[in-house]
Amino acid sequence: MSRVIRIAAAQSGPVSRDASREETLDRLISLMRQAATEQADLVVFTECALTPFFSHWWIDDESELDAYYETAVPGGSTQALFDEAERLKIGFHLGFAEVVEDESGKHRYNSSVLVDAEGNVIGRFRKVHLPGHSDHRPGNPFQNLEKRYFDVGNLGFPTWNAFGGVVGMCVCNDRRWSETYRVLALGGAELILLGYNTPDHIPEHPELDHLVGFQHQLCMQAGAYQNGCWVVAVGKAGVEEGVSQIGLSSIIAPSGEIVAQSSTLADELIVYDCDLDETRVYKEAMFNFAANRKPQYYLSITEQVEARTPEG
Repeated sequence: MSRVIRIAAAQSGPVSRDASREETLDRLISLMRQAATEQADLVVFTECALTPFFSHWWIDDESELDAYYETAVPGGSTQALFDEAERLKIGFHLGFAEVVEDESGKHRYNSSVLVDAEGNVIGRFRKVHLPGHSDHRPGNPFQNLEKRYFDVGNLGFPTWNAFGGVVGMCVCNDRRWSETYRVLALGGAELILLGYNTPDHIPEHPELDHLVGFQHQLCMQAGAYQNGCWVVAVGKAGVEEGVSQIGLSSIIAPSGEIVAQSSTLADELIVYDCDLDETRVYKEAMFNFAANRKPQYYLSITEQVEARTPEG
């Protein structure tokens, strides 16, 4: 039985601050229809795909902030995307800002869902590694206020049986942490899906600007290779509300090779046939966990947070 998944990575160009949800959804639906025309099994959208990346500016007004979050997915403005996916018989991955209210109060997450070709939610992920800051820094050309606008995800790094293999998700900055890939791989992941919004400028460290694209790819290529996984990473691209974002959406093989990559800073679809059986040579040979991992020597990974230098 073939384990080839035809995957479409649906990069988004800039979303303006005054764009309606309906306008943005129309763009996503257009990309989904294009993916269906390309006979894709799965289309992957970016992080916070329904809105501009509002973490780049300071918002004081609670009602203004609330407007960027979804209270139900599927439902509300996202229902049209689910309905179209069911009509086209195509699965999808969608990143969005999520607000949840329970007995402990209001919680905000940077979330994603994985949806099958019948429009059913297979799984949900909430971003764990929140970058940036929570304080106001008006002197910067833009801000990164994820620590102000989002809670740390509370679902861990689950995996699901889907699309003929085992699938995991993460969001943006999660891709920079090696623990993300290893925990997903320990859950059997063969395919990791993620979206991101990554500027090409680092306000606090402009001397690193020339490395942004390289380091973006480096962490994902290493994560793919060291864990024998396909990685599909989809970005926001172009200048959005004054913030230039890198694009560079990529499909990365278990070898660590980039096999497909976007070439524009606009809405763009890249498609590749991902053979999940290509993971086996890595999972069964050089990265055979059962034969080679020594978790008794890795305790510091879970028992401490900060680095500790030797005494004496």
